[in-house]
This record gives sequence, C-alpha cells and structure tokens, in this order.
Amino acid sequence: MIRKTFTMHLYPGMVEEYAKRHNELWPEMKAMIHEYGGHNYTIAFDERTNTLFGYIEVEDEDLWAQSADTPINRKWWDFMAPVMATNPDKSPVCEDLREVFHLD
Repeated sequence: MIRKTFTMHLYPGMVEEYAKRHNELWPEMKAMIHEYGGHNYTIAFDERTNTLFGYIEVEDEDLWAQSADTPINRKWWDFMAPVMATNPDKSPVCEDLREVFHLD
C-alpha cells in the first residue's frame, strides 16, 4: 500500500457541515473509493487553522489518479465546493505532505 497524506482547507464555520456530509457519504462514492484502490481513509481537522489533514492508503498511484475523473467524484466535488477551498474545476485545493516518519 502507498500512504498518502495531504491538507485541504475549510471555509470558516463549515466543520460541522463538512463532517455531516462525510458521515452521510453516498454508497456509490464509498464504492468508487474502494474500486480505485483507496483504503483506510481518515480526515482530521485543525480548528485553529481550518485545515483538514487527510490520510489514505492506495494500491496504485495511477489507478487512484483516475478516480478524479469519475462522474461520482465530479458530483461529490460539486457537492462539497460550498464548504471548502476549491480549484476552478471544483476539486479541493490539496497540498501533498511529505512523510517523515512511519511505524507499523
């Protein structure tokens, strides 16, 4: 598995809505994540900075990258755009983090 870590940014006051939407994650979105090799997905929130910290394990970087262009993923991005910083295509503004330590 390949471990990926990244940050995203919420708009102020949107953490509860963000959490609600993820707690009600659409079954077809869950299926797509697994179909494209995503596992063990966690998102945490830093209230001081409105920063989300994501962690996901993927089977294959190329396969995972293809998930961005699925219709369900595009629909999810549209749904989430009102609560977080996004790019012009409505994908979340993500900044990859460099892993500096890991222990199993």
